[in-house]
Amino acid sequence: MTDQIAFIGAGNMAGALIDGLIADGTSPERLIATDPSIEKCQALSAATGIRTLQDNREAAAVADIIVLAVKPQILRQVAQELAEQIQDRRPLVISIAAGVRCDSLQTWLGGDVPLVRTMPNTPAMIQAGATVLYATPMVSEAQRGQAESLMRAVGLTQWIADEVLMDAVTALSGSGPAYHFLIMEAMETAARELGLSAETAHLLTLQT
Repeated sequence: MTDQIAFIGAGNMAGALIDGLIADGTSPERLIATDPSIEKCQALSAATGIRTLQDNREAAAVADIIVLAVKPQILRQVAQELAEQIQDRRPLVISIAAGVRCDSLQTWLGGDVPLVRTMPNTPAMIQAGATVLYATPMVSEAQRGQAESLMRAVGLTQWIADEVLMDAVTALSGSGPAYHFLIMEAMETAARELGLSAETAHLLTLQT
């Protein structure tokens, strides 16, 4: 991958993807991330060496690939803010926002945008994630490869042909880690009730 990649949003998942890309050999000079918090921008830049900005439109204006990594509840506002730049440049847009369908995103972005919707999961933060991808018809084979390479930096990738299947993916791999944490909590509770100390119960549960 040689394109300029802009992450709109610099939260945990964006940070995981940035770390994974750099570990995979991507030059930090090709990565940009935005966040309204100047402190978060400064911390991310210091930790990774990438360029950070507080202006989403400034990042989108130079990006060949845009990763929408903001919370679903503000995605509409952010997408509409970027629509002009995206219509001008026609970059590949990758969304990692849970529950937001491609038709809604296309409307907010102005339509006819090469768009890939993804569902990563939290193990991506230790490069052990599972990400499912869905491509809209505007996405070329080369762009599919770009999206897959980007998401593969944090773990396994798998394509689906029908966006409706993303609901099942969300229930399985998207929410799956939380089920395991719930089981672990139950194991620790049972161990404490059987007389083990909290520290021992926690350590043994993690190791198990």
